[in-house]
Amino acid sequence: MDDARLDRAHLDADNWLMVGGGRDEQHFSRLAEIDASNVSRLAPAWTAEYDTMRGQEGEPVVVDGIMYISTAWSKVYAFDAATGRQLWLYDPKVPGASGVRGCCDVVNRGVAYYKGRVYVGTFDGRLAAIDARTGREAWVVNTVDQTKNYTITGAPRIVRDKVVIGNGGAEYGVRGYVTAYDAATGKQAWRFWTVPGEPGKRDGDVSDDPIETLARPTWFGDTYWKGGGGGTAWDAIVYDRELNRLYIGVGNGAPHSHFKRSAGKGDNLFLASIVAVDPDTGKYLWHYQQNPGDSWDYTSVQPMILADLNVGGARRKVILHAPKNGFFYVIDRATGKPISAEPFVDDIRWAKGIDPKTWRPIDVAGNRYVDTPFLNSPGPPGGHNFQPMAYSPQTRLVYIPTSKNYWFYKPNQAPAHGAPIDAPANMPAPDNYLQAWDPVAKRQVWRVDAKDARLDVGGGGVLATAGNLVFQGRGEIVGEMVAMKADTGAVLWRYPMPNSVMAAPITYRVNGVQYVAVSTGAGGPTLFGSNTPPRERQAGRMVVFRLDGKAKLPDPPPLAGPATEITETFAAADVTKGAGLYAANCGRCHGLGTRASNILPDLRRSPITADKDAWKAVLIDGALTDNGMVSFADKLSPADAEAIRAWAGTEAKKLAANQRAGRSER
Repeated sequence: MDDARLDRAHLDADNWLMVGGGRDEQHFSRLAEIDASNVSRLAPAWTAEYDTMRGQEGEPVVVDGIMYISTAWSKVYAFDAATGRQLWLYDPKVPGASGVRGCCDVVNRGVAYYKGRVYVGTFDGRLAAIDARTGREAWVVNTVDQTKNYTITGAPRIVRDKVVIGNGGAEYGVRGYVTAYDAATGKQAWRFWTVPGEPGKRDGDVSDDPIETLARPTWFGDTYWKGGGGGTAWDAIVYDRELNRLYIGVGNGAPHSHFKRSAGKGDNLFLASIVAVDPDTGKYLWHYQQNPGDSWDYTSVQPMILADLNVGGARRKVILHAPKNGFFYVIDRATGKPISAEPFVDDIRWAKGIDPKTWRPIDVAGNRYVDTPFLNSPGPPGGHNFQPMAYSPQTRLVYIPTSKNYWFYKPNQAPAHGAPIDAPANMPAPDNYLQAWDPVAKRQVWRVDAKDARLDVGGGGVLATAGNLVFQGRGEIVGEMVAMKADTGAVLWRYPMPNSVMAAPITYRVNGVQYVAVSTGAGGPTLFGSNTPPRERQAGRMVVFRLDGKAKLPDPPPLAGPATEITETFAAADVTKGAGLYAANCGRCHGLGTRASNILPDLRRSPITADKDAWKAVLIDGALTDNGMVSFADKLSPADAEAIRAWAGTEAKKLAANQRAGRSER
């Protein structure tokens, strides 16, 4: 498995050699044994249960009959791809205490395979090389400052004997960068920082000149460098084998508010941008910023697809990109200049459009919420987020997991990763669907609504095949797999799943049999809460289908148990105080307003909520640190912790009353 084979990966229908299926990351397969005429016969061939109940966003890699899949906590499994027999499990032993660093669960989106090794980025910021045959660690390097809130959730990319990895953590005060390491030894080859650091201090890296000449003049004040600045490249990094360049999707600013971060001035390069660099040296080539002065958590890290399109009578090498901000971009790969930028989401409120002369957004008055509140769409979940989209060279359509959602921004505040505070009572309802988009005609061709899927996520990732099929998973806590006709969107097959599906499916062939595989398990954004009643916790799973498969999936887990009985009466002032502290410190893991999905403990159902001493032991003393529940003693006093218990206990009493009366738990 060398560079030459990776460059031809898109032609190797039997295998799925890398995230995206090939260098172009089109999530398209040439396999066509499963097609519109027989997809109704698709059924499980085998399933394998993981050893974790957290979120699963990993995309498998299949190399010559062996499947490699990363799971929550950055573990990696190797399975026989035809039978599901486990060959090995690699556990990097990510400390439980690092779980609090992440905004959106301890997920991992995939591995890379190269010259007999499997590479994975770990949640706590390391990069590991694993012997593909034995599962033993070959080398591991630390890629981040462990005193800061860096994480890694994205998949590494392999480029010409180098392993390239980014990081996350913009919400928590870090400064983003991408690093290339020698694949054989783990030695650092180059590093490219995406935003400037402290004035007067150079990093001594290849990004120094573009940072000082292009980026720093677009930042103002000192909040940005003291607070990290953001710009983490936590997902999309794509290698262009034809032009020999690397495209990096750059994330949001820290803090989110442009007014707070940079005194409301400057474009703040390279936030919310695509940056092209030389993969051999990391040297800057070009950039295009999709959101100058980002104020809405509009990352540009969403998956990118490389394609050749006939535009205006000419064949163009392009990047296809549907980032959070709701506009679909077709960008020339050679120059970085946009060819088109059109809304792919209904009801975009922050901008009137993208100016075709300057390619800058046309801002709507008040959209930066400096003096007055602003009801925006899309909100921080984005019109499209981390779920891979797909492109079919046959239909020439892009298949996008899409979400129309809203967010209420208070003046001069960054949006919290929780419910909009003091939002209008008449907030429009979100809408969730998969759409087929024509990037040349710049229009939607078809859409399939997904009302049963997570309302602010847009369903799982997408796979397109030469069988004129599009596959996608859905769901919040439990879910389903769906197959649609790629040209019309007609739904041909639906299969119930005990887990929800956030990851992208893949397909491969072993001994002449085509399989469709997907990693399943709720978590990630679902931690914030669910629109369906919570269920008992369950492990994530790899589920693999084939025509006329004979395996059986487990039943969905039962609904979560009864509320903890609370006999105490809490002071109203403590309950009010606790509600605010819960929203600021707890909601992103235990559910907004305690309306948890129960992937992490629903505090309304936890016996610890009824025990003052046990509550303090966990929240202040850190009794469950190894499980990922760290002490909050640096943020909360014992009185604060008790106020949160008052809030959670009051919500538990409400739930218990609803259960006794037979009313809905939501």
